[in-house]
Amino acid sequence: MAKGNIGVTTENIFPVIKKFLYSDHEIFLREIVSNAVDATQKLKTLAEKGDFKGEMGDTSVRISLDKEAGTLTISDHGIGMTEEEIERYINQIAFSGVTDFLDKYKDNANAIIGHFGLGFYSSFMVSDKVDIITKSYKDGAQAVKWSCDGSPEYEIETIEKEERGSDIVLHISDDCKEFLEQQKITELLNKYCKFMAVNVVFGKKQEWSKDENKMVDTAEDNVINNVEPLWTKTPSTLKDEDYKSFYRTLYPMQDEPLFWIHLNVDFPFHLTGVLYFPRIQSNIDLQRNKIQLYCNQVYVTDQVEGIVPDFLTLLHGVIDSPDIPLNVSRSYLQSDQNVKKIATYITKKVADRLNSIFKTDRKDYEAKWDDLKVFINYGMLTDESFYDRAKDFALFKDTEGKYYTYEEYKTLIKEQQTDKDGTLVYLYANDKDEQYTYIEAAKAKGYSVLMFDGQLDTPTVGLFEQKFEKSRFTRVDGDIIDRLIPKEDAKKIDMSDEDSANLSAIFNSQMPQIEKAHFNVEVQALGAEQMPAVFTQSEYMRRMKDMSRYQSGMAFYGQMPDTYTLVLNSDNEIVKSILTDANASTTEALKPILAEIRSLKAQEQVLENEKKDKKPEDITDEEKKQLDDTRKSISEQETKKSEVISSYAAANDKVHQIIDLALLQNGMLKGEALDKFLKRSASLLK
Repeated sequence: MAKGNIGVTTENIFPVIKKFLYSDHEIFLREIVSNAVDATQKLKTLAEKGDFKGEMGDTSVRISLDKEAGTLTISDHGIGMTEEEIERYINQIAFSGVTDFLDKYKDNANAIIGHFGLGFYSSFMVSDKVDIITKSYKDGAQAVKWSCDGSPEYEIETIEKEERGSDIVLHISDDCKEFLEQQKITELLNKYCKFMAVNVVFGKKQEWSKDENKMVDTAEDNVINNVEPLWTKTPSTLKDEDYKSFYRTLYPMQDEPLFWIHLNVDFPFHLTGVLYFPRIQSNIDLQRNKIQLYCNQVYVTDQVEGIVPDFLTLLHGVIDSPDIPLNVSRSYLQSDQNVKKIATYITKKVADRLNSIFKTDRKDYEAKWDDLKVFINYGMLTDESFYDRAKDFALFKDTEGKYYTYEEYKTLIKEQQTDKDGTLVYLYANDKDEQYTYIEAAKAKGYSVLMFDGQLDTPTVGLFEQKFEKSRFTRVDGDIIDRLIPKEDAKKIDMSDEDSANLSAIFNSQMPQIEKAHFNVEVQALGAEQMPAVFTQSEYMRRMKDMSRYQSGMAFYGQMPDTYTLVLNSDNEIVKSILTDANASTTEALKPILAEIRSLKAQEQVLENEKKDKKPEDITDEEKKQLDDTRKSISEQETKKSEVISSYAAANDKVHQIIDLALLQNGMLKGEALDKFLKRSASLLK
């Protein structure tokens, strides 16, 4: 038996591994099994070249547990190692600059292990001791056993071993006993080794035994992996059902995908894989990180940001490339030219596939559009180059369920929906039922209304306004229809300023108190045939509030109340009758108040004129007091006026009915207010 020290330039590598890799310690199994697969593949290569002429035999990599002995063993029948090779590959570790190492890589186990070639040494994250029992494939090779207890010292001795290959025996630490549980090892093998290129066996398959009333082992090996996953095959040999079946293997609980893209490129980098477009449910974030990244069929991560463009992280599937530097920092990934080329390639491949489906089977493409839209909108919002590719196959859908390309829709609405200033106005709705009245009013004018009910439609509106020449988008309930697309100057109100103010005051006094809602009232001439009143909401403020859900820096807008304007139709006979009745009912009560207001305002004007030409320091305290008292008196009289108008309005069922009808139209009439409306409606029918 020989003893020696492992050639490391740090005082002790193992405490470093234990301390700084502990959070990711489960990857040890991937590293050891991957080494075993590599050893097996190397033997196959030697056999193919004629450098190994022996019998291949069983080439499976086998994992076995011995809970009583506290060991986990990974065995292969690959090339094995001689004592000299152990000295070269195991005992000499090129590992220097420990201070820089700790600072740079202490939070990233993948980075440490991969960057420094420490795959085998990851076993010490979970082991108190590790044995290597190995025999080289070379003729006359002597089997050896290497042992190390986590210090720089090791022991090596010659032993008897019939078969070539290596057994890596991990003596699991007391604080890592979970890795002696069959369920845990099964979970890790399924995660990291499911598609490795050599059969990986863990125990035997089981079946239910009626006699023993439990699951029992059969004679058949439990092979946990598929050595030829779908992405390694030629697309022409595959059918749709093959892709769907593979998708079900990756995501057992997911709905069937919309379609898929098979990636296969050899130059200037190597990349294979299959990307699926899933059916998006309701939350984008829940769908992220579904792309699995592999390196030569070895699972690495599902955190593919920086490799796949951000908008494509919504896709599902597999990417496999030996050219992606997997074990370095994300900042390195983002600057690596190979990675940038891969991201560009994937974006182009996705765009080409979408364009191909659109051109060859537009009907099928339109049928899938509602699911596709979130991908394409997200892509256009986050990737300028993707917008340039997607604008020819991205679609608008109108409230009738018809689909148009951007150019087709522009042609459709250009004549009817260009306003008096030459701006093309795109109308849209986001709830067909709630905005039904507004949609119908637009259609009655010959206008088309788009359906924007997707998760990213609101932020995409801003993009369209940037990209589309002399165009603007407005929600169909953002204003009365004639003001959404003004064809001429606004129609003048056939009503005095005083009557208009009184009418506004009547309705303002009866507006409801709704949490996080603020109401204004204005009077407009909308035409005798139009409704007596309609609620509108500022396009700008609504859009800002919607955007606040997507951009944290806009949270201020999300806290602001919704602002609604009740537009009273001065041409409507019911509104006219309310004004006439109000004037008749309040004239006597208002006469002395209005007279007092006029007198006080005249007095205010005189006082204002007297101080107009004086410097501030020349105005006496008495003059200031007179003006303040006058203004206070005006305010008191205005309050009396409002009380008279409010008292009249409170008793007028027509006022409340008009307000409630407008609220009902906007889905804002609920609870007690809705109950009062229903009872009032029944009473008015008598």
